[in-house]
Amino acid sequence: MQHRNQVYIRRILIVAGTSLLLSPLLFYGWLCFLRPPRTDQQQVLFNGIIYQRRAVSTPRLVMIHIVTVDLAVPGVKALVTPGMPIGSGRKTNARTTSEFLREFKVQLAVNASYFHHFYERTPWDYYPHSGDPSYPLGEVISSGSRYSKPEANKAVVCFSRSNIAQILASGKCPKDTVQGVAGQEMLVSDGKPAISQISENKPYPRVAVAINRQGNKLWLIVVDGKQPFYSEGLTLGELTKTAINLGAYAALNMDGGGSTTLVISANNGTKVLNAPIHTKLPMRERPVGNHLGFYALPEVVKTSTSK
Repeated sequence: MQHRNQVYIRRILIVAGTSLLLSPLLFYGWLCFLRPPRTDQQQVLFNGIIYQRRAVSTPRLVMIHIVTVDLAVPGVKALVTPGMPIGSGRKTNARTTSEFLREFKVQLAVNASYFHHFYERTPWDYYPHSGDPSYPLGEVISSGSRYSKPEANKAVVCFSRSNIAQILASGKCPKDTVQGVAGQEMLVSDGKPAISQISENKPYPRVAVAINRQGNKLWLIVVDGKQPFYSEGLTLGELTKTAINLGAYAALNMDGGGSTTLVISANNGTKVLNAPIHTKLPMRERPVGNHLGFYALPEVVKTSTSK
């Protein structure tokens, strides 16, 4: 009887130990299951805002998310993360993209500027956490108030009071700018690749902002990466080609990597449209320095009447 009990206890310990060892793998698999499916999709999100998902297979597996924003549609309006009061010792509070969307009640949001300070060591040891001080790099203007100075090597996207967008290599927005935020390199200028300014060119998660010549249409290009067998990312050259194929007259590379996140408002709060990867965990959002969001009205549903 004693021997039987010992065997029973040993089996329990083996099962418990095996479950403990497998739990990280099971958790990671569950996170992978939450990622958007590798299927093409297109839908109207809001009035003037259309979303497209592309599942690319060559030259490698890539998931590309494209948002087309018609700035001429009533109700469509940009918002850049507001800065903190002067004397607070910080430019912004770090937030995830979902937190930004909820706090400022925009309908769509994406991460924006490069920022410091930042490190990522383990799933529990990283900086910044939500609420920590953050310092976006390059010019940032929110509702007409500038809280970060221009930098010559950081191009900027600017929105005027008439809701026209410009992307400028100078890194400085015009005086009438209401919302403006810096990225890094120009990808497209005058409808042509700005390859001479591109130095780093490996497949990676990416975010780009592109506009047409008139500045009344804008594209957000969000590329998932660092996720083998799902999406490995695009090079900057491939990102440039993607923007030109959309019809971009100018395009700007924004912060990518684990910051790459695209979120919309939904009935139950927020919905993440891409597959962010923070601290090597899929679908985990990274708190970042600032965001670019858009207000928009609900989609207008046309109904037909019978006679």
